Amino acid sequence: MSEVLMLGLMGYGFAGSTFHAPVIAHSGRTAVAVIATSQAERARADYPDADIVPDFDALLAREDIRCIVIATPNDTHFDLARRALNAGKHVVVDKPVTLSGADAQTLAALAAQHGLLFAPFHNRRWDGDFMTLRALIANGKLGRVTHYESHFDRFRPVIPKRWREEAAHGGGLLFDLGPHLIDQALALFGAPQSISATVKQQRDNAQVPDYVHLQLHYADKEVILHASALTALPPPRFTVHGTRGSYVINGLDVQEDQLKAGLRPGDPDFGKNAAGLLREADGDRDTQSACATQDGDYVGFYRALAASVLDGKPFPVAAQDAVDVMTIIDLAIRSDAEGRRLPFLPAGDA
Repeated sequence: MSEVLMLGLMGYGFAGSTFHAPVIAHSGRTAVAVIATSQAERARADYPDADIVPDFDALLAREDIRCIVIATPNDTHFDLARRALNAGKHVVVDKPVTLSGADAQTLAALAAQHGLLFAPFHNRRWDGDFMTLRALIANGKLGRVTHYESHFDRFRPVIPKRWREEAAHGGGLLFDLGPHLIDQALALFGAPQSISATVKQQRDNAQVPDYVHLQLHYADKEVILHASALTALPPPRFTVHGTRGSYVINGLDVQEDQLKAGLRPGDPDFGKNAAGLLREADGDRDTQSACATQDGDYVGFYRALAASVLDGKPFPVAAQDAVDVMTIIDLAIRSDAEGRRLPFLPAGDA
């Protein structure tokens, strides 16, 4: 049997209890060994075999824990990740990894200095619809992509009382959903030449952005990334056009809702997504048909983490990917404030 990576989880709020702990426990190569949280009774009830500790210092002190997963409010990520790296721990940091590109670059450099993994939790690379789209592009089904549109829209007109709606904690859709939208685009197409953005607060009494519209500009394609909290009838999740065809799929990957509902990886229905629509044109042949969607596979993130830490294999989401995502978020904020298109210069070129 393969060695199991024992993980320490910092934070047992929504992200820690919903997106991290259940996936860690069901990946087959990782285990929730220690949880640092003020919600000790809840964590102990859910994971009776895990040790529950009161704070981050107690987690850092555990010599048996080689990797720490940080699932705390956004404004705490930088300091906690820096402390973990300086203590010799690999780290997984929930998105956004920091609140600026400069801080992300600092963590990436620190990890490299210590020979450690700094892994952004860009788990939506394991969404079934994204994996399907990536395969369609890779095998040439769409030809050369000319237009890519990615939406992450919701209808939440009433603002809930939570830290994600507070500017002081780095709340808002640009930091919440922006990293996923941007990371997926960069994974498909690489770095853009420039970016432009509109970032607004549209709901009554909103304190943080709840409308984000980004354009990543490439020489041969346009990439549109959009998130809104006031979209009662959402458009397709992905709309992609190319020289040989188009692909459209509606709705979000099901894993998030399933995890919220208590379904777990390994259940026969977990990650089962509805089909998209594919139209292909090649000479006189022109076909339109349902396009089966791959099963979502969030456990793939933690399987890859174990393979990296335990087996020395490259991790598929690089530290530089986190830096590039946060750099683009910086540019989006500037672009909106200045009302202009800005060049994207990857770290080291600025």
